[in-house]
Amino acid sequence: MTWYGAARRSPRGESGTVPGAAVGSRVPDELSLVLAQAAVSAIEAVGGFAGGVYLCSRIPELLRLAVLAGLPGQLFRPWWRMHVNRPFPVAEVYRSRRPIMLADAEEAMRRFPQLMAGLPFPFGSLYVPVVGRHEKFGVLVVMRQAASPGQQVTEADRHRLQEVAEQLGADLAELVAYGLEVVWDGEPACVQLPSIAAPPVRIGHLDWDLGTGAVDADAALCGILGTEPGRFPGTIDALTALLAPEDAYGLQAVARRAARSTGPVVRRMQLRGVDGRTSFLEISSRPPRTPGDATGGHLTGFLVDLGVGPAVAEAADRIPHGIFSLDRLGRITYVNDLAEEVLGRARAELVGSVLWEVLPWFGHPAYDDHHRAAMLSHEPVHFLARRAPDDWMSVSLYPGHDGVTGTLTVTDQPAYTPGSVVTPGAGLGSPADRASALYRPVALAIALTEAVTARQVSVVVTEELLPAFGGRQLAIYLLSERHLYLAWETGFPHGFLDRFDGVGLDAHLPGVDTLTTGRPIFFESMERLAASYPGIPLDADVGARAFLPLIASGRPVGSCILGFDQPRGFTPEERTVLTALAGLIAQSLERAQRYDTESALAKGLQNALLPHRLPVLDHVDTAGRYLAGTLGMDVGGDWYDVVETDRGLALVIGDVQGHGVAAAATMGQLRSAVRAFALSGHTPQEVVSGTNRLLIDLDSGQFASCCYVVLDPVTGRTQAVRAGHPQPLLRHPDGTTEVMDLPGGIVLGVTAGASYPVSDFLLAPGAGLALFTDGLVEQAGTDIDVGIERLRSTIEHADSPSLADMADLVIREAKREADRPDDIALLLAARWDSA
Repeated sequence: MTWYGAARRSPRGESGTVPGAAVGSRVPDELSLVLAQAAVSAIEAVGGFAGGVYLCSRIPELLRLAVLAGLPGQLFRPWWRMHVNRPFPVAEVYRSRRPIMLADAEEAMRRFPQLMAGLPFPFGSLYVPVVGRHEKFGVLVVMRQAASPGQQVTEADRHRLQEVAEQLGADLAELVAYGLEVVWDGEPACVQLPSIAAPPVRIGHLDWDLGTGAVDADAALCGILGTEPGRFPGTIDALTALLAPEDAYGLQAVARRAARSTGPVVRRMQLRGVDGRTSFLEISSRPPRTPGDATGGHLTGFLVDLGVGPAVAEAADRIPHGIFSLDRLGRITYVNDLAEEVLGRARAELVGSVLWEVLPWFGHPAYDDHHRAAMLSHEPVHFLARRAPDDWMSVSLYPGHDGVTGTLTVTDQPAYTPGSVVTPGAGLGSPADRASALYRPVALAIALTEAVTARQVSVVVTEELLPAFGGRQLAIYLLSERHLYLAWETGFPHGFLDRFDGVGLDAHLPGVDTLTTGRPIFFESMERLAASYPGIPLDADVGARAFLPLIASGRPVGSCILGFDQPRGFTPEERTVLTALAGLIAQSLERAQRYDTESALAKGLQNALLPHRLPVLDHVDTAGRYLAGTLGMDVGGDWYDVVETDRGLALVIGDVQGHGVAAAATMGQLRSAVRAFALSGHTPQEVVSGTNRLLIDLDSGQFASCCYVVLDPVTGRTQAVRAGHPQPLLRHPDGTTEVMDLPGGIVLGVTAGASYPVSDFLLAPGAGLALFTDGLVEQAGTDIDVGIERLRSTIEHADSPSLADMADLVIREAKREADRPDDIALLLAARWDSA
């Protein structure tokens, strides 16, 4: 890694962390520069037009967009955060550590429909994991034009992108080696990309010594950047202070790439000064004078004032359209005379400003998808925009590698009345409005297919349906024995809905009537609601309400209530969409209710089968714990048991494949079989072999792993048999803990003739065993050995007065993982001296 400045130094801050600089910071921090350089390098390596880097945040399982190059940050705010379990390519790459290459929109739609629901434009995207030797840092992303039909991402592009990701991983690992925590918790740093062309007007010169950080700038360059030569202190920090923050990132990133090259490198980019003036920089590298020179080389550059050449302005002014251009960060770089006239703003006010910030009406959410399409698809975009009630314009956007050129033409009011363009949430009348809001209902439909429990369905509806229609309140009632019970609410005053909980189907309430009639009911204001239902309690004086029947395949499921803060109308299109979505919600809730019923049955069955109390013996203490998973069926086939036999104390732990009632039932049969064989005086090998044959005879189609240990409490002699189960942990009397290496056979239920060897060892007084199922040590995207080592370390360093406290400690550590796809069983045993 190359470090800039007077001398190489540790980048450690006062807090010892590098969380990333927020947007607007004048001086990029070291982490920001490393990421920016990698993003620019990756984009150039594969011919992309934009890209970025997602990094881990301090919130577990949450990735944040740390750097975004070549795209406006605010326009892509919905993608700043990414949970690692979401069905998006960034999340999958992070979990699996495998790259994903999507050549075009069709391939992306097949594999990641939720991605394309939010960004339904033709573009290609490439994703590569960023890892160190032991760390998972994040994901490197590049966007580029969609490939031609049948064309795939080439091996050369894959190799080049992988090289950039590996270098970034090495650079971040070096930061970690300095004791820094490489995480990102702020907004993404936006980075300007090098430009491909620009016309010269006024030229300044600079010479940058990479070893010392000194910058020699001539009078012309100082003049372009708006400072006097005598006041320029001659440092790189002083130079970047004269630039917009995103351009400072871009300059440093380009410099890093040039400095790493062994040969001559020439790079070009546009820079914007703090006064909004745009200039064009061309820099070239000069390698060190002698090989191995640690002082670094030099960068020489020419800064060109782009200005507005008179010939260019005259040519553009002859066209009967308002013309403007944007760079890839959404900043206005040019407007012609007619555009000034149409917009009613002077060129000096517009140039250098972000389009939707200087012209707020242009930044209405109804137009966001049009702007995103121009930035991503490289295809022309046309739409109608409304600046004032009677002021309409036809807008065309023509994207290119370095930015977007747009035209404006005053036009007549269209035949439709798009109320949402003037008042957010007032309706979705125009085709442009409908296209802009379509992706949220689509995302809702896709997300509902993944929701399993009634709570998950309600969360999905809250996160996807409310934002799509500008709602602020949601309530879901479920039908049970001809009464409606409140299952979910958000946004209503605390306790307001309690009075409606458990109402019968004979009550005269809109939530009841919508279900009994099967028709949605819409009220554009609270006054209309009160007039239709006199005496009904109201939670607000203003607002609108939509009551939707939840009916699945003709069967009533419940009611859904949407609340809005302001009065609003509901267009025919909105009523149709909401009614259709209510059907999808009902189907998902009905499926979730069946799941909840089966889950409750499985939990009850498993709770009945697991031992509620373990035997109390002299010389041996035992402790067992069970923890259900939080994803999927929640209940699996994990079990543990302790059995007093004639041969000694039998410690048993097992794991039946799968989840649900079937797995719990099979677990109960196996637990009973092991107990029966053990109590009949069979040897450990006979117990496991007999259980294996029984599982095959049951013909359940399921497999199970098992570890069976028999301990003599007095002598400490121990015999163990493993059937495809994780190795036990042995804690020595001095506390040191090791993973045992016991031979074993295959899982139960595969072949009747399977062999299960017996291991003999001595458990010394003060020593203990830890038996566990794989749910305790497995995590998505992480090697199981990492989880086993984490458990070993926890047990070794546990300073617990009792075995029960140690078991509680291990389970508390396991609960730190909010998303656990598998259940967990733990059995601890310790032998004490007979004295």
